[in-house]
Amino acid sequence: MRKQIIAEWFRIAAGLFIFAFGVHLTIFANIGLAPWDCLGMGISLHTPLNYGISMTLIALTVLGIDLLLREKIGFGTIIDALLTGNFVQLFNSVNPLAYNTRLWSGLLIMVTGFVFMALGMAVYMKCAQGCGPRDALLVGMGKRMPRIPIGFVAVLLWSAVLLIGWLLGGPVGIGTVVSTFGAGPVMQIVYTLIRFEPRTVRHRGIAEVYGLLVGNNR
Repeated sequence: MRKQIIAEWFRIAAGLFIFAFGVHLTIFANIGLAPWDCLGMGISLHTPLNYGISMTLIALTVLGIDLLLREKIGFGTIIDALLTGNFVQLFNSVNPLAYNTRLWSGLLIMVTGFVFMALGMAVYMKCAQGCGPRDALLVGMGKRMPRIPIGFVAVLLWSAVLLIGWLLGGPVGIGTVVSTFGAGPVMQIVYTLIRFEPRTVRHRGIAEVYGLLVGNNR
Protein backbone atom coordinates (compact mmCIF):
# COMPACT_ATOMS: atom_id res chain seq x y z
CA MET A 1 0.00 0.00 0.00
CA ARG A 2 2.82 2.41 0.86
CA LYS A 3 4.40 1.96 -2.59
CA GLN A 4 1.04 2.55 -4.25
CA ILE A 5 0.42 5.77 -2.33
CA ILE A 6 3.92 7.09 -3.05
CA ALA A 7 3.47 6.19 -6.73
CA GLU A 8 0.23 8.18 -6.67
CA TRP A 9 2.11 11.18 -5.26
CA PHE A 10 4.46 11.04 -8.23
CA ARG A 11 1.49 10.81 -10.61
CA ILE A 12 -0.10 13.80 -8.88
CA ALA A 13 3.13 15.76 -9.38
CA ALA A 14 3.22 14.68 -13.05
CA GLY A 15 -0.39 15.77 -13.55
CA LEU A 16 0.30 19.14 -11.96
CA PHE A 17 3.37 19.51 -14.19
CA ILE A 18 1.15 19.01 -17.25
CA PHE A 19 -1.46 21.37 -15.81
CA ALA A 20 1.18 24.03 -15.08
CA PHE A 21 2.41 23.82 -18.68
CA GLY A 22 -1.14 24.56 -19.79
CA VAL A 23 -1.30 27.54 -17.45
CA HIS A 24 2.01 28.75 -18.84
CA LEU A 25 0.60 28.58 -22.38
CA THR A 26 -2.39 30.72 -21.39
CA ILE A 27 0.05 33.30 -19.97
CA PHE A 28 2.34 33.05 -23.00
CA ALA A 29 -0.67 33.69 -25.25
CA ASN A 30 -0.61 37.24 -23.84
CA ILE A 31 -4.21 38.15 -24.68
CA GLY A 32 -5.71 38.66 -21.22
CA LEU A 33 -6.00 37.46 -17.64
CA ALA A 34 -7.93 34.38 -16.56
CA PRO A 35 -11.04 34.99 -14.36
CA TRP A 36 -9.37 34.12 -11.05
CA ASP A 37 -6.44 36.44 -11.88
CA CYS A 38 -8.90 39.19 -12.79
CA LEU A 39 -10.51 38.76 -9.37
CA GLY A 40 -7.12 38.91 -7.66
CA MET A 41 -6.24 42.11 -9.46
CA GLY A 42 -9.64 43.59 -8.59
CA ILE A 43 -9.17 42.86 -4.90
CA SER A 44 -5.69 44.40 -4.94
CA LEU A 45 -7.15 47.64 -6.32
CA HIS A 46 -9.47 48.09 -3.34
CA THR A 47 -7.32 46.82 -0.46
CA PRO A 48 -3.77 47.28 0.83
CA LEU A 49 -3.07 43.75 -0.42
CA ASN A 50 -0.85 43.17 -3.44
CA TYR A 51 -1.77 40.72 -6.19
CA GLY A 52 0.12 37.76 -4.68
CA ILE A 53 -1.44 38.15 -1.23
CA SER A 54 -4.85 38.66 -2.84
CA MET A 55 -4.52 35.34 -4.68
CA THR A 56 -3.46 33.63 -1.45
CA LEU A 57 -6.52 35.09 0.31
CA ILE A 58 -8.73 33.83 -2.52
CA ALA A 59 -7.21 30.34 -2.22
CA LEU A 60 -7.82 30.25 1.53
CA THR A 61 -11.40 31.48 1.08
CA VAL A 62 -12.10 28.87 -1.58
CA LEU A 63 -10.57 26.22 0.67
CA GLY A 64 -13.05 27.22 3.38
CA ILE A 65 -15.92 26.88 0.90
CA ASP A 66 -14.60 23.44 -0.08
CA LEU A 67 -14.80 22.36 3.55
CA LEU A 68 -18.38 23.65 3.77
CA LEU A 69 -19.18 21.60 0.65
CA ARG A 70 -17.62 18.60 2.42
CA GLU A 71 -14.97 18.09 -0.22
CA LYS A 72 -11.99 16.02 0.93
CA ILE A 73 -8.75 17.86 1.60
CA GLY A 74 -6.02 15.37 0.80
CA PHE A 75 -2.32 15.10 0.12
CA GLY A 76 -3.11 16.09 -3.47
CA THR A 77 -4.32 19.45 -2.16
CA ILE A 78 -1.02 19.99 -0.34
CA ILE A 79 1.08 18.88 -3.31
CA ASP A 80 -0.94 21.23 -5.52
CA ALA A 81 -0.26 24.15 -3.17
CA LEU A 82 3.47 23.38 -3.03
CA LEU A 83 4.20 22.58 -6.67
CA THR A 84 1.80 24.16 -9.17
CA GLY A 85 2.90 27.78 -8.78
CA ASN A 86 6.55 26.78 -8.86
CA PHE A 87 6.02 24.66 -11.98
CA VAL A 88 4.34 27.61 -13.74
CA GLN A 89 7.22 29.86 -12.72
CA LEU A 90 9.69 27.28 -14.05
CA PHE A 91 8.01 27.22 -17.46
CA ASN A 92 7.83 31.01 -17.52
CA SER A 93 11.54 31.25 -16.68
CA VAL A 94 12.90 28.70 -19.16
CA ASN A 95 10.69 29.70 -22.10
CA PRO A 96 13.15 31.12 -24.68
CA LEU A 97 10.47 32.80 -26.80
CA ALA A 98 9.01 36.28 -26.44
CA TYR A 99 5.38 36.58 -25.44
CA ASN A 100 2.94 36.26 -28.31
CA THR A 101 1.87 39.55 -29.91
CA ARG A 102 -0.78 38.33 -32.36
CA LEU A 103 -4.42 37.74 -31.55
CA TRP A 104 -5.09 34.65 -33.64
CA SER A 105 -1.93 32.83 -32.61
CA GLY A 106 -2.69 33.87 -29.03
CA LEU A 107 -6.14 32.26 -29.27
CA LEU A 108 -4.61 29.03 -30.61
CA ILE A 109 -1.98 28.98 -27.87
CA MET A 110 -4.59 29.64 -25.19
CA VAL A 111 -6.91 26.85 -26.39
CA THR A 112 -3.93 24.48 -26.48
CA GLY A 113 -3.24 25.52 -22.92
CA PHE A 114 -6.81 24.59 -21.95
CA VAL A 115 -6.25 21.08 -23.34
CA PHE A 116 -3.10 20.56 -21.27
CA MET A 117 -4.81 21.95 -18.18
CA ALA A 118 -7.73 19.52 -18.57
CA LEU A 119 -5.39 16.57 -19.13
CA GLY A 120 -3.26 17.50 -16.14
CA MET A 121 -6.33 17.78 -13.91
CA ALA A 122 -7.50 14.33 -15.04
CA VAL A 123 -4.10 12.75 -14.31
CA TYR A 124 -3.88 14.05 -10.76
CA MET A 125 -7.58 13.71 -9.89
CA LYS A 126 -7.55 10.01 -10.84
CA CYS A 127 -5.17 9.42 -7.92
CA ALA A 128 -8.13 10.27 -5.63
CA GLN A 129 -6.07 12.12 -3.03
CA GLY A 130 -7.86 15.44 -3.17
CA CYS A 131 -7.94 18.42 -5.51
CA GLY A 132 -6.52 21.90 -5.41
CA PRO A 133 -8.92 24.40 -3.78
CA ARG A 134 -10.38 25.78 -7.01
CA ASP A 135 -10.71 22.35 -8.64
CA ALA A 136 -12.39 21.02 -5.48
CA LEU A 137 -14.86 23.92 -5.65
CA LEU A 138 -15.65 23.03 -9.26
CA VAL A 139 -16.19 19.36 -8.40
CA GLY A 140 -18.27 20.27 -5.33
CA MET A 141 -20.52 22.50 -7.41
CA GLY A 142 -20.70 19.84 -10.10
CA LYS A 143 -21.97 17.25 -7.61
CA ARG A 144 -24.83 19.58 -6.77
CA MET A 145 -25.70 19.99 -10.45
CA PRO A 146 -25.36 16.38 -11.64
CA ARG A 147 -27.38 16.86 -14.82
CA ILE A 148 -25.13 19.63 -16.12
CA PRO A 149 -21.86 18.56 -17.84
CA ILE A 150 -18.86 19.45 -15.68
CA GLY A 151 -17.43 21.67 -18.43
CA PHE A 152 -20.49 23.91 -18.30
CA VAL A 153 -20.47 23.95 -14.52
CA ALA A 154 -16.99 25.41 -14.97
CA VAL A 155 -18.40 28.12 -17.23
CA LEU A 156 -20.94 29.07 -14.55
CA LEU A 157 -18.27 29.21 -11.84
CA TRP A 158 -15.76 31.19 -13.88
CA SER A 159 -18.46 33.58 -15.11
CA ALA A 160 -19.36 34.41 -11.50
CA VAL A 161 -15.67 34.90 -10.63
CA LEU A 162 -15.17 37.12 -13.68
CA LEU A 163 -18.23 39.23 -12.86
CA ILE A 164 -16.96 39.92 -9.33
CA GLY A 165 -13.47 40.69 -10.62
CA TRP A 166 -14.83 43.05 -13.26
CA LEU A 167 -17.06 44.84 -10.74
CA LEU A 168 -13.97 45.35 -8.58
CA GLY A 169 -12.13 46.90 -11.52
CA GLY A 170 -10.03 43.93 -12.55
CA PRO A 171 -8.71 44.10 -16.14
CA VAL A 172 -10.76 42.21 -18.71
CA GLY A 173 -9.42 41.37 -22.16
CA ILE A 174 -10.31 39.05 -25.02
CA GLY A 175 -8.32 36.29 -23.31
CA THR A 176 -10.37 36.74 -20.15
CA VAL A 177 -13.59 36.18 -22.09
CA VAL A 178 -12.08 33.21 -23.95
CA SER A 179 -10.91 31.68 -20.66
CA THR A 180 -14.32 32.12 -19.06
CA PHE A 181 -16.43 30.68 -21.85
CA GLY A 182 -13.91 28.52 -23.72
CA ALA A 183 -11.96 26.56 -21.12
CA GLY A 184 -15.06 24.73 -19.85
CA PRO A 185 -16.19 23.38 -23.24
CA VAL A 186 -12.61 22.35 -24.06
CA MET A 187 -12.47 20.54 -20.70
CA GLN A 188 -15.77 18.79 -21.49
CA ILE A 189 -14.51 17.64 -24.90
CA VAL A 190 -11.25 16.32 -23.43
CA TYR A 191 -13.03 14.47 -20.61
CA THR A 192 -15.54 12.98 -23.03
CA LEU A 193 -12.71 11.71 -25.25
CA ILE A 194 -10.78 10.14 -22.37
CA ARG A 195 -13.99 9.02 -20.60
CA PHE A 196 -13.27 10.79 -17.33
CA GLU A 197 -15.90 12.15 -14.96
CA PRO A 198 -14.32 13.99 -12.00
CA ARG A 199 -17.53 13.90 -9.97
CA THR A 200 -17.35 10.10 -9.64
CA VAL A 201 -13.88 10.03 -8.06
CA ARG A 202 -14.00 9.15 -4.36
CA HIS A 203 -11.18 11.19 -2.89
CA ARG A 204 -9.33 10.14 0.26
CA GLY A 205 -8.53 12.72 2.91
CA ILE A 206 -5.19 13.23 4.63
CA ALA A 207 -6.21 11.21 7.70
CA GLU A 208 -7.39 8.27 5.61
CA VAL A 209 -4.20 8.09 3.54
CA TYR A 210 -2.04 8.57 6.62
CA GLY A 211 -3.89 5.71 8.29
CA LEU A 212 -3.13 3.47 5.32
CA LEU A 213 0.55 4.41 5.48
CA VAL A 214 0.81 3.80 9.23
CA GLY A 215 -1.29 0.66 9.10
CA ASN A 216 1.03 -0.74 6.48
CA ASN A 217 3.85 -0.70 9.04
CA ARG A 218 2.01 -2.90 11.54
